[in-house]
Amino acid sequence: MSEERFRGERSGGTGAVRVAAAAVTAVAVVTAEALAGDGPLLVGAVPYALGLAVLVLAAGRWPHAALLASVQTVIAFRGAGMSDVGWIWPASAAYFLVAAGDGAGAVRDEAGKRFGPLLRRVPRGLPFAVAVGVFQVLFAANWERYVAGLGGREVVAELGAETLWLALVLAAATAWRNGRNWRREEAAGRERAARERAAEARRRAEAERLRIARELHDVVAHTLTVVGVQLRVAVEALDDEPAEARAALRTAQEVRASAVADLRALIGVLRDPGEDPGGMELAPGRGLDGVADLVEGVRAAGLRAAVETEGDPAGVPAPVALAVYRIVQESLTNAVRHSGGTRVDVRLRYGPEAVRVEIADDGTGIGVGAGAGAGAGAGAGEGGADGGGHGVAGMRERVSVLGGEFAFGPGEHGGHTVRAVIPVPS
Repeated sequence: MSEERFRGERSGGTGAVRVAAAAVTAVAVVTAEALAGDGPLLVGAVPYALGLAVLVLAAGRWPHAALLASVQTVIAFRGAGMSDVGWIWPASAAYFLVAAGDGAGAVRDEAGKRFGPLLRRVPRGLPFAVAVGVFQVLFAANWERYVAGLGGREVVAELGAETLWLALVLAAATAWRNGRNWRREEAAGRERAARERAAEARRRAEAERLRIARELHDVVAHTLTVVGVQLRVAVEALDDEPAEARAALRTAQEVRASAVADLRALIGVLRDPGEDPGGMELAPGRGLDGVADLVEGVRAAGLRAAVETEGDPAGVPAPVALAVYRIVQESLTNAVRHSGGTRVDVRLRYGPEAVRVEIADDGTGIGVGAGAGAGAGAGAGEGGADGGGHGVAGMRERVSVLGGEFAFGPGEHGGHTVRAVIPVPS
């Protein structure tokens, strides 16, 4: 239900309700005067009824003023002797509409800027209606007792029933208002839930987009680096050592085939919007078992490489294993392309609570900025992975998503070191 509709209801119900209440008021007053009243009908009851009906219609815009005017109209016609049926019930519709509304809300909207401090002291709908009702009952009791000369029993008999009627009207108005407010809150809750779902969908889409971007970067950067090195080896050895050239080409072919499999998996996820992104499976070997193949590829590129492992990798979940694989892959790619060193060491420690990864090289080609303050963040990648800042930033994002810690900077004995600690869920 729209906010505009509720804004129209808050000052005393919808237009249809006010029109119906005005019609009932006019018919009830004329009928009561015709059946039980002694006052003039055409010059008394009819104008009286029409005036109250008009005030009921005006309650949609000025609820407080309409109620006060209705009470004053009843008092005026009773005091002038033009009506002698009812003190409270002729204004029942005005009482209902004020109590069913949100108090002075409509009045504040119309004149809040001009009379704001004054209107903030106006009571809300139900308290205002109760206060006016108490005043009218007391006024009527004093009028009947001291002006009309009725006894105490007659005053109680005449006003007691009307007081109970007023209480019933105000209770019905309160129930009406509570039901309307409940519907408004329910509609607002649905809209809020829809906005939250949309925001969550956008967040998930953005996270998946970043994840796929990281995968693409890692696959393409590593593949191009290894294939480029192997092709260079093949070109240099083609004339003098054809067997070594053939081995380099075979290695390039294997790396290319693995990269194609990975890219097909990524493209499959992008083409099928209904597929669970978490179910994406890359080519075989993209886990802890594939680290040895990565190191072997670095050795084939001419670097001395060693792997040191500690602990049991069997309990490492797949997301953590893939992150470790990609961190090792990116770090080795950087070592081959940018470090200018001759050796790289990979240390993996599998613990019951976390996996610790450390990749250290002895080169100097990544750049001074990589080890400085900016180097620990996205800026580090500018000297590391591909000159665009995506390599180290991608590794940091992978570790951050899994709740781990990541560091990149100068090593203790020269070169550069990548360290990551990724927690293992219990």
